[in-house]
Amino acid sequence: SPTRNITNIIKELVTIHKNDWDTNEISFEFQTNILVKLANDYKKISDGYTFRENENKKIIYRVKELEEYNNSSFIDLFELNDILSPEVNLSDITLDRAAQENDIIKMISYSIGCMMGRYSLDREGLVYAHEGNKGFAELVAEGAYKTFPADNDGILPLMDEEWFDDDVTSRVKEFVRTVWGEEHLQENLEFIAESLCLYAISPKKGEPALDTIRRYLSTQFWKEHMKMYKKRPIYWLFSSGKTKAFECLVYLHRYNDATLARMRTEYVVPLLARYQANIDRLNELVDGASGGEATRLKRERDSLSKKFNELRSFDDRLRHYADMRISIDLDDGVKVNYGKFGDLLADVKAITGNAPEVI
Repeated sequence: SPTRNITNIIKELVTIHKNDWDTNEISFEFQTNILVKLANDYKKISDGYTFRENENKKIIYRVKELEEYNNSSFIDLFELNDILSPEVNLSDITLDRAAQENDIIKMISYSIGCMMGRYSLDREGLVYAHEGNKGFAELVAEGAYKTFPADNDGILPLMDEEWFDDDVTSRVKEFVRTVWGEEHLQENLEFIAESLCLYAISPKKGEPALDTIRRYLSTQFWKEHMKMYKKRPIYWLFSSGKTKAFECLVYLHRYNDATLARMRTEYVVPLLARYQANIDRLNELVDGASGGEATRLKRERDSLSKKFNELRSFDDRLRHYADMRISIDLDDGVKVNYGKFGDLLADVKAITGNAPEVI
């Protein structure tokens, strides 16, 4: 009967739209990333993406067909053939479109989720979203992150240059290697870099793929994360300031009252020493150089000195807050908790609605 047909069509449409929504990590039913899921069959990300694009087109045309059948049924039922057309424009179908750049941005976001322990390559769906890192060690012990180990402190340096072995860029490369294998690693990194250069960042001639990925992570990832989570971020950006001398992401569910002290001892203090050593080295080189080379070295040294001064000021403030051993209550929400760290965090006003309050 027509009614049964319409009921079945509506059920199928609801299923298609629900499955589509669940591919977004902000869905409660999110399981895994589409491209990661396809990695078993496609060892080149570009091939996986092509398959995903073709499947996506088929689904969109299926929805068009179902909606038009539905429309025709109701138009016939109410005898509205002279007034209405059953046709549905593709642009009116609200499913997610496969888009190379977007799909890669989502994959990078998922990879950071795996680094933080929010997600895991060994388990589908949300793996860790408790409070204060409680129960995290138990998850690690039972092998929840065996394939791709989660970061041990939930602090990920997000640097515009390679100062730390475990910074986000290095771990993205490691993630790609783990998921898609060694054989096509370089080709896969190049596909990611090309995809990011479609809109997110401008291409730079001759820039190695990993440097492009680093540039995206350092300049755009946080903006995308803010957009995805509608200014209620789950990874928080601690930033020394304008020169980006030091920036890192902290997963709010793993933040605890010792996180800031660890950030200082493991990252900020060693980085200060590295900056100082590089400034000393450049000073020696400047003394022995002349002409254009001396100018270039001076510029590099001055840029590093600015970063050093910014980081020293950040370290003073960080020590102050670390000594306070601030804890957060997730029930208070992101807006309240994000405001507890003065100007250590980026974009405080955009998130809390107020300028940073320095304690």
